[in-house]
Amino acid sequence: MKKAFAVALLIGLAAGQAAWADEYTKAAATEYQKVPLIDKMCLEKVKSDPDKHTTKCLAMCASSGYGVLLEDGTYLKFDKAGDEKAIAALKATDKKDHIRVSVKGERDGDTFKVENLQIEK
Repeated sequence: MKKAFAVALLIGLAAGQAAWADEYTKAAATEYQKVPLIDKMCLEKVKSDPDKHTTKCLAMCASSGYGVLLEDGTYLKFDKAGDEKAIAALKATDKKDHIRVSVKGERDGDTFKVENLQIEK
């Protein structure tokens, strides 16, 4: 009986530690630098060569939402605040294509909660 209690206690402690570690990594700020900004609508079309994606197309497809394409092919979609920051940055840039951004925020699964977004020169 004592062994069963000890095993149950250890399992409970391990589960609690795993849950804490998961929450800790979620809350940690993450930064990605010089990654392609891509709208959700054009993702599959431009995934193989995102630097050819034009600013005009990015602006026209704003309603689908934005995100960034990481080196490993992972697409992180932005939260609403990130979409708004992307729209403002696109309106302010003179670049016609090769839209790469540096973003800082929190990653939660396949969503990125954007705190700061800047188009790279």
